[in-house]
Amino acid sequence: MRKTYCVIVFIAALLLGCSSEPKSAPAPPAQSQAETGRFAFQKMMVAARLWARDVQPIQLESQPLKDSNGHDGKATFWRATFASASQLKAKQFSWSGSTDPDAPKGLTHSTEDPFNPANRSTQPFDLNFLRTDSDQAFAVAQEHGGKEMMAKKPAQPVIYLLDYDSRASQLRWHVIYGNSAVDAPLTVIVDASTGLFVHKE
Repeated sequence: MRKTYCVIVFIAALLLGCSSEPKSAPAPPAQSQAETGRFAFQKMMVAARLWARDVQPIQLESQPLKDSNGHDGKATFWRATFASASQLKAKQFSWSGSTDPDAPKGLTHSTEDPFNPANRSTQPFDLNFLRTDSDQAFAVAQEHGGKEMMAKKPAQPVIYLLDYDSRASQLRWHVIYGNSAVDAPLTVIVDASTGLFVHKE
């Protein structure tokens, strides 16, 4: 009797083991999302319009991170400054597709700062004039010294800065080959409306 009981328990355990659900495979690690300036700008614009209805962009810039060196006109982190003329306030928004643990995630924003519409260095612009994206600006910059720079330093980070030159009435991309605009060995200026080369610094 005892033997029969043990056999029944063994068979029951065997059946339970066979019917258990197979273990699911571990989820693949999240991958960083690098995007062009226009993509990030549109994401931030939606958030900025929730802050102020009359919001207009002043500046857009990328930032190189561990998972993005800015090559091909894309970055995993972008920051934009927007202004509201009715509130006389400016605010920074950022978009991040980075998986770097030290980087912000998704859409974030800063506190408000004063905004002076008469200040020529912080003139807002119409987003409709942005007809040339950062990847196109990068391609132009490559033809005006960028290729040679990258050949010498393949890991050279590239930064993108978009602003409005009120004196020339020109929206322009600064394609910056270096860690910052201050000490960059090469900066190529591209017209963000026409996509044409302007000059290099």
